[in-house]
Amino acid sequence: MKFLNLLMSGGWMMIPIIGCSLLALTVSIERFIYFRNFQASRLAPKMLSLIEQEKFTDALAVAEPQPSPVLRVISTGVHQRTNYPSQAMEAAAIVELTKMKRGLPLLDTVITLGPLLGLLGTIIGMIDSFGIMSQTGLGNPHAVTGGVAEALICTAAGIVVAVTTLIPYNFFVARMEQETEKIEHFATKTEAMLQHLIKPTNL
Repeated sequence: MKFLNLLMSGGWMMIPIIGCSLLALTVSIERFIYFRNFQASRLAPKMLSLIEQEKFTDALAVAEPQPSPVLRVISTGVHQRTNYPSQAMEAAAIVELTKMKRGLPLLDTVITLGPLLGLLGTIIGMIDSFGIMSQTGLGNPHAVTGGVAEALICTAAGIVVAVTTLIPYNFFVARMEQETEKIEHFATKTEAMLQHLIKPTNL
């Protein structure tokens, strides 16, 4: 209750700040669950081994139950192995990259917006304090310090929201970059392997 009272003493600008924090928390949880499924990409070498043996059905069976962007891109190449697999995998990679980016712009916005809302709350609090001073002079110090306290609480809250959002945001960006590199690596190997296997049958 003391913590809640402290937040409420920050003034009405605390409402959008708290809203930003809840939004960032929701997106972070959803993205964490999404990126956790990327562990299935460790099966990519197994898929390539099966492709090399021309066991295409078995390779697709490995990827089918797994929610991994890498495996989905490889599967696309296998499905389109006789009809421009490179372009098909490139298109699939773009779709997967779009999925990975989902929610990240929102977190980036919260990181920027949090301190700005805190700064706005600070300005409003200081304006209130100076307004009281102009009306009552220094004869009502508690009213003046209350406005200053509101300003400081709002500033602190905005910075806390930005900092706590920055950590998962950077983590998700790093995971996205890692997965993108894996997609490029395994898609290139899959393309080379399919070209080697399919070309002789077309001659």
